[in-house]
Amino acid sequence: MTININDVEILLSLAEEFAEAGYAYSAFEMDRICDADNIEFFRNTWDAQEYCFIMTNDADYFKSITTESLINDLRVVLQSGIDISQNEAFDLTGFANRERERKELLENNLNINIMNQKNLEYLKDQLKYTGFGETFDQDLKEKMMQGEKEFKIMREGVYGSDSMNTVLNFKKSDQSDMYFFNSYHVNLQKENSKESLEQTFYINGSGGNITLKEAYNLMEGRSVNKDLKNKDGELYNCWIQIDFKNSDDGGNFKLNHYHQNYGYDLEASVAKHSIKELETAKYKEDLLNSLKKGNLQSVTFVVGGVESKMYIEANPQFKTVKVFDENMQRINHRESKDEKKSILENQSVSKEQKKNLDTNSDSSESDNKKNSKKSKSHSI
Repeated sequence: MTININDVEILLSLAEEFAEAGYAYSAFEMDRICDADNIEFFRNTWDAQEYCFIMTNDADYFKSITTESLINDLRVVLQSGIDISQNEAFDLTGFANRERERKELLENNLNINIMNQKNLEYLKDQLKYTGFGETFDQDLKEKMMQGEKEFKIMREGVYGSDSMNTVLNFKKSDQSDMYFFNSYHVNLQKENSKESLEQTFYINGSGGNITLKEAYNLMEGRSVNKDLKNKDGELYNCWIQIDFKNSDDGGNFKLNHYHQNYGYDLEASVAKHSIKELETAKYKEDLLNSLKKGNLQSVTFVVGGVESKMYIEANPQFKTVKVFDENMQRINHRESKDEKKSILENQSVSKEQKKNLDTNSDSSESDNKKNSKKSKSHSI
C-alpha cells in the first residue's frame, strides 16, 4: 500500500474508528496513493473480496487486507520515529515489514547476548567451583565469540616443587549455542622424575567433580573422598584412588572406588594415633576435612609427653592412615607399634630400677641396725 507520509495519523485514526465499529476488512487500489477518501472498509471478507473483484480491470488492481494489519503498519511508522511531516509518497507495507525485521533482528541479538552472558557466568561458576579460580573471563569471551564447535584453554600451575599444566576442554551443545566445560587434562611433572604423569578428569553436570587440587592429590597417589550419584540418581559416599598399574582404552589410569560399605572409618583410624589436634573439636574437624580432600596434613604427635611434627594421609585401601616424619620418611604401622613398645619397656625398666633401689635401701638400713646392736654388745 502506498500512502502520503503526512497522512499517517489521519489514516490510523480512521482505521481504528472503523475497526471499533466492526469493519474488519479494508480494500484499496494498488497503484494509487491511498488516502482517507479512497480506502473502503467492510464487515466481512466476502464483501471486501467482491468489491476488489468488481473494481479490478486491465488498468486497475484492487486488494483487500484486514483492518487490524493496516492499523499495525501505521503504528509501526509512528513508532519508528521517522519524519511524517513531508508531503511525499510512502511505501507503507514495505517500510513496516523492514522495520519489523530490523526490530526482530535486534531482539534476537539481544537475546543472544543475554544467553551468551548467562552461558559465560555458568562457565565461570563451573571453573570457580572446580578450583580454577576466576581468571578466565576474557579468555572465555574471546573463545565463545569465535563460535567454534570446540575450544581449549591452557593453564600452568605449580604445587611445591612440582609443575602441573592443565588443558581445559569446552564444547558447544548439539541442540543449542550453549558451551559446556566437559573435562580437563592434567600433565604433572614431578621434581625428581624425568617422565610426567597424565590424566583426564571429566566434569559431571550433577556434581561430585574432582577439583584441581584433588586431581593433584590423586596423581600424587593419595585418596579423595567424594559424594557421588549412581545411575538411579541416588547419592553415595566413596573414596577414590588412582590405579597407576592399569589403564583404560583411552589411556587414562583407572580409578579404584572404596564405597561406604567397604568399612573405612577415617576418624577411628586417626584416633589410633596420639595426635594433639584431636583434642580440640575445631582442629579435629579441619583435620578430617583436609584428609578427605586428599591432602597430606601436618599434625603434632605427642609421645611420652614429647611433641613432634608428623604428616598423615588417608589410606582407605588398608583402612589406616599413613604416617610420615618431618623428613617425609614413611613410618609404617609396625614401627609405630615398636615405638610404643619401646616406651612401655622403658617405663617398665624405670619401675623395676626404682623397686631395686627401694629394696637395696631397705637392706642397707637393716644391716646398719644389726651393726649398731653388735657395737653396743662389745661396748658392754
